[in-house]
Amino acid sequence: MRAFLRGHKIGTAVVSFVLVVALWYLFRPEKLFINKQVNEAAPFAQNDPDQPTYTGTFKAAIHETSGRASVYRNSNGSLSLKLTNFHTSNGPDVHVVLAKSSDPALAKRSPGAALDSLEVAPLRGNEGDQEYTLPSNVDLAQYNTVTIYCERFHAVFGSAMIQPF
Repeated sequence: MRAFLRGHKIGTAVVSFVLVVALWYLFRPEKLFINKQVNEAAPFAQNDPDQPTYTGTFKAAIHETSGRASVYRNSNGSLSLKLTNFHTSNGPDVHVVLAKSSDPALAKRSPGAALDSLEVAPLRGNEGDQEYTLPSNVDLAQYNTVTIYCERFHAVFGSAMIQPF
């Protein structure tokens, strides 16, 4: 085997390089050290026609996650999700999704369990206040848990069960 590797140094180097790049792309280790802060407008003011309808606080699952998730009914009838005082870990393919509170994948403390969910949007930043438009057909009585979810590894970072305001 040694003689084979000595004779194929360039091939071994190329295969090693491709393997390192593939592993880096899959796991994105630099995101463990990089925070992306988002600070959008404050969620509620006295003269704001948007009214809160649901709210809940985040609880950590696989990663520390904290803050508040609130759903607002806008003056045009649409719904928006606002995350305030929000903080979670960064990751390679993290999304904001709505899940059913009864989904067993929410209770898992290890990656790998697929979550029955509705996509809201990719997470804009792992820190700060941010707002997302909810799908028009969302049933918040059924999909009543806002979840920070890594699609690549099927990992729940944290979730907030929202209840009527």
